[in-house]
Formats: sequence, structure tokens, C-alpha cells
Amino acid sequence: MRGFDLNNTAIVVGMVVTYISFATWLTIRYRAKTNSDFNVAARSVPAFIIGVLMMSEFIGAKSTIGAAQTAFEKGAAASWAVLSVAVGFPLFGLLLGRKLYNSGEYTISAAIAKKYGRSTQLTVSVIMIYALLLVNVGYYVGGAASVSTSLHISFAAAAVLTAVISTFYCAVGGLKSTAYVSVLHTAVKYIGVIIVLVVALIMTKGFGPMVAKLPSYYFTWDGKIGASTIIAWAIANVGAIFSTQYIIQAISALKGPSQVRNACYVAGILCVPISFALGIIGVCAKYLFPDMKSLYALPIFLDHMSPWLSGIVTVSLVASVLVGVSSISIGIAALIVRDFYVPMFKPTEEKELRMSRLLAVPIGFLPLLFVFYAPEVLHLSFFTRALRLAISIVAMIGFYLPFFGSNRGATMGLIGATVTTTVWYLLGDPFGIDNIYIALVTPAVVMMTEAAVGYLFGSGLSSNTARQIQGGDAA
Repeated sequence: MRGFDLNNTAIVVGMVVTYISFATWLTIRYRAKTNSDFNVAARSVPAFIIGVLMMSEFIGAKSTIGAAQTAFEKGAAASWAVLSVAVGFPLFGLLLGRKLYNSGEYTISAAIAKKYGRSTQLTVSVIMIYALLLVNVGYYVGGAASVSTSLHISFAAAAVLTAVISTFYCAVGGLKSTAYVSVLHTAVKYIGVIIVLVVALIMTKGFGPMVAKLPSYYFTWDGKIGASTIIAWAIANVGAIFSTQYIIQAISALKGPSQVRNACYVAGILCVPISFALGIIGVCAKYLFPDMKSLYALPIFLDHMSPWLSGIVTVSLVASVLVGVSSISIGIAALIVRDFYVPMFKPTEEKELRMSRLLAVPIGFLPLLFVFYAPEVLHLSFFTRALRLAISIVAMIGFYLPFFGSNRGATMGLIGATVTTTVWYLLGDPFGIDNIYIALVTPAVVMMTEAAVGYLFGSGLSSNTARQIQGGDAA
């Protein structure tokens, strides 16, 4: 790896500092001034802006670094990890987006509570907070890998720096500023990925040498990943989009329900080019640097370009971290405030806003405890999506199969899915069965079993389920 001298490193640091300063100025300019601004941007954001925000939230540093890492190990088929998101967003717009918007809620837990009840709301909230904290772990790992390579500092120092900047950025802003500044971040992120792709292909002298040297599976549709895992990725991506707090919060910021589908189409389209680019970058890294750690499949190219180009790419990766971590932190704060703080203390809107800002500090620093123990980034990313998939299954049953709408069944299904999915993930996906399939099946099986038992014994039915049995109105 070619190292930069002090002057070149200073150029990269200067570009990063300049960008962060400019982004912070924009954040302050568009900062939330009311609780509504902080959580739903006063429901005033155009569809294109929200589409860009959702894409940037979902395809952040962890997916960018993780997809290239997996391509390095298992082939260009790793592109499916991002490409399947392009299908998930339009499906969300068609099937569930407008229903959630029309619920009037900005947290997934509160929307689900209207179908099931308070205990299910709290269960969903806790599971989502757990999943999103792990998502931030992935963001910090990916961001620290890039920053440490560019600035020539330790991984630990880069992780702490990432946490400090992201926490300040989130506490100052809110959803309104995050939405508008995400347009800048996304443009910079695209430019950065394109630069890395071009540099990588120049270094490999095109595809021919790679095809001749690397195993053939690096260029097949399923690589060394396998069809089962690719299908699991698609299921997890679709399920996670359907339930993730920061996605729900983003569509709640739209001006009206008619714009939900348009925003989802924008998000889906933006995912396509970057998915192919990341797969190719990972394969190029394997060809050029076969013995290095796969985590650096994308950052490695930073040391093989001019300091100015390296600075742009580093800025793009910082942008990915900022928009992702900010959205997630805002989402976690919204869940804590909406589901726990408000019912307990019944605060004024000013106190709600203050509490949301204060929560940004522990939310921002808590993931640091787990950064150094994080496994392969993309695997961690899809585990968190599996957890969110379980919530989606419960939500879809509530909206489309209300016969099974038991509060107790939904709560049991969610808890069961969280425990079994986590255990399955920690065991390394035994028998080759991805933990995503466990998350897909468990809540439905538990809820259907509970409904059947309740029906047979005439107990345990929610009022909603009872109405369905009696032929009443479907909620």
C-alpha cells in the first residue's frame, strides 16, 4: 500500500474538514426549530428529496463497504445486496407506504399499535431500537475503515472521530435538515464511488486480465454466494424497507400520501447504478490485492490515487456515514420519545424537542462499545434487516390479514422471532439456512398458532380478531 506524505495527508484532511464544516452550516441553516420539524420536517418535503434521503439512508457506508467486501470474497454477485433494494422501494410504495402515511403516525411502532395494541407497540419499539443500534455499529465499522485508511490514523481513533462528528451533526439538525442536506451527501457519494470504479478499472487494465486470472465464480450471477442467500437478501431488503423506522419517518415528511410512490420510485432508481459499481470494485480489489483484509476492498484504492481524488472519495464516504447515522439516530430518538417518554411524562413540545436532541449523545456513542467485535459488515447488515423483516411480517398481517390481529399473538411472534433470529445468527446460520428465513417464518407461525388456539378454546382473541370471526368490519 502506498502511503501519502504529510502534505498529501494534509490535503485530504483539509478537504474532509471543509466538507464537514459546509455540511454543518447547511444543517444549522435548515435545523429543526420545532418538534414537528425534528421528527417529520413539518410534512413539507418534496418527493424527490425524500427519495434521495431514503436511498442514502439504506445504502450507506455499511452497505457500500460491505458490498465491496463481499465481492472481494465471493464475486461480483455481491451487487445483489444493493440491487434488490431497487425492487423493495417500489413494492413498499405500492403495498404499504400510503397506509403507513395515512395512519398519521411517524413511528412504525405507533402505526402497528393501531392494529394490535400497546404491548405490541412497545415490543416493536424495543426490537427496532435494538436493530438500529446494530445498524449504526455497521456504519461506524465501514466509516472507520475508510477514515483510518485516508487519514492514516488507527481504526479505534477513526471510529471515535466518526461517532463525535455524527453525534454533533444529529443533535444540531433533525429530519428537516437531514432530508435537504442528504441531496448534497448523495451527489458526493455517487461521485466518490465513480472515481473509485474508474481508478480500479485503470489499475486492472479493464476486465480481461481479471477474467483470465480470477476463478470463474467471480463473474457469475450468484458467485460463491448462492441463490439461497441472494433470495434471502432480497427478502430481507424488502422486509426491512417495509418496517424500518427511518424509512417510515422519511415518508411521514412528505406533503401528502399521493407522493409516497413517487419518492419510492426515485429511491429505487438511484440504487441501480451504485450496486453494479460496488460489485466491480470488490472484484478489482481481489485481483490487485489478493492477500489483504477484505474489509478494505474499497478503501484500499484511496492510497492509489492523487490526494485530491482521495480527498473527494474520503469525503463521499464521510457523507455516507453522516446521512446514515443521522437518520438512524433521529429514528431511535423518535421511538424512545414517542413510545416511552411522552406516555410517562406528557411533556410539552419544547421538552420533547429538547429530549430528542439530548438523546443523540448516548445513541451516538453506544455503538462504539461493539465496533471492535463486529463481524463481517454485510452479514451484520443483513442480520439487522432480518430483525426488521419480522416487524414487517407482523405489520403486513395487521393490514391485510386482520383475522390474525391478536395483540398477544403479535407480541409473542415478535419476541420469538427476535430470539430465534439472534440465536441462529450467533450460531453461524446452521445447516446453511440463513437467519433471514428464520425471521420470515417465525412471527407468522407463532401468530397463526396463537389465533388457532384462541379460536378453538374461545380465549385470547383481540377485539379486532373477534370482530373478524363474527363477520364484522375488517380493520
